[in-house]
Amino acid sequence: MEAVDPELLKQLKKLQEKYAVMGQDISSYLDGLLYSDYLTYWEYIHLDTLLSLQTPKTPFPDEKVFILYHQITELYFQLILHELKQISFHENLTEQFFKQRLNRVIMYFKHLSDSFEIMVDGLDKDQFLKFRMALLPSSGFQSGQYRLIEIQSTDMINLVSPGVRSSMEDEMDLKVLLDNSYWRSGATELASGKRTLTLQQFEQKYMNTFLENAIQFERRNIWQLFKIHFYNSPDKESIIQLLRTYDALANVHWRLAHLKAAAKYLFKDPDEIKATGGTNWQKYLPPRYQRVIFFPELWNEKEKEEWGKAAFV
Repeated sequence: MEAVDPELLKQLKKLQEKYAVMGQDISSYLDGLLYSDYLTYWEYIHLDTLLSLQTPKTPFPDEKVFILYHQITELYFQLILHELKQISFHENLTEQFFKQRLNRVIMYFKHLSDSFEIMVDGLDKDQFLKFRMALLPSSGFQSGQYRLIEIQSTDMINLVSPGVRSSMEDEMDLKVLLDNSYWRSGATELASGKRTLTLQQFEQKYMNTFLENAIQFERRNIWQLFKIHFYNSPDKESIIQLLRTYDALANVHWRLAHLKAAAKYLFKDPDEIKATGGTNWQKYLPPRYQRVIFFPELWNEKEKEEWGKAAFV
């Protein structure tokens, strides 16, 4: 009889101790392992399900490109949120962990900014201008994950509409600040200024979630954690550079890339071509209008004044 590997016996003993603590019989679990099939790649990532989630509303081939691109974007947003939450809820947050996870977020946003070439060069304009009419009133504006990224990155006052931001600096009520978010003005009808159905749908689905996150991350957002843990760090300057890079990528590069794509397909006259959902993209997308800055204390007055006029890090 072949001798049993001593290392294997050690592992079995550890497993037996693990399951004994839970009042479980290890032999039953070993039976399950014996009869279970090998895991495959396509099962692990649910590939068949993933590839079945593209359901175009029109016969135009490039609508599938449009759907896939936005799904990829949302997956990147999920990656970013995954990293931000790891930072926010780390039990013993260290400088190394903070920088490592922030570098990941930066990497994801770089890929997102570069990926907009798919939208700029990867869609047939004539097809897009036709199939987009079948998508009303949905809009990329309705990405709830992007709003969560903002809320988890900065203090709510920095997400307030620039027209009232200075007058609300002492406002403590997070709901009031949320109600004055800059993006709410981006989903108004160009002609009348009324709230679009796109905005009404969006707020009905997400506003409670946004408020819950605003409360949860009021003292746990990236800016607050930096001030609490690393503001007096010897390596403060390198952390600041990472925060500035993240800020510029999320609030300048990404938005300018989005604007470039929108302008290619929609720019004629503001009254002729509106974004899906009727959103006011000419005023909403340019970063120089909204001046959303996650970490305004890390930028000088000239940099803030020129915010969004060019892509910079």
